[in-house]
Amino acid sequence: MSNEVKTYRKPLRIDPEFKNLVLKMPGGETLKICFQCGTCTSSCPIAQIIDTYRPNQLMRLAQFGLKDKVLSSKTIWLCAACATCVDRCPQGVEMASVLRVLKNLAVKEGCVPRVFKDFGSAILKTGFVYNIPKTRTKKREDAGLPPLSKTKIEDIKKLAEKTGFIDTIKGEESDDRQ
Repeated sequence: MSNEVKTYRKPLRIDPEFKNLVLKMPGGETLKICFQCGTCTSSCPIAQIIDTYRPNQLMRLAQFGLKDKVLSSKTIWLCAACATCVDRCPQGVEMASVLRVLKNLAVKEGCVPRVFKDFGSAILKTGFVYNIPKTRTKKREDAGLPPLSKTKIEDIKKLAEKTGFIDTIKGEESDDRQ
């Protein structure tokens, strides 16, 4: 009798059309030419400080059609869009653009981390990512700095409604996955 503990994982669902969807979207065209050399990961400033961030692994998951795994991943949101990976890729893969496509698809699927929803809500309320306390504006004034620019909240709200952004930040279904 064996003392091994058997673990069971939920099987990964492959969506054979996912790769084609990414390839058809503006910015996703170079997904197919990534051959997993790892240059993107080794040159990425985010990967240097966050062990779990591996852009080449995200590319491979997308190439294999692991849609749910890619779109529900927190790591797609870590890209700083600095394009260091693009500059150094020997194949000319537009990694930053592909990651932008994956983020856009994640938003359509309702897979948005809570922190980004909170940022969005704050922008709709104040025009800033977070509420600027009165003490901060007072310190700016005391230091002789100009006041922060006023945001036209109504314009932001109109834009958010037209683009569906309001629905994205109010949706709660992604919270459990993040």
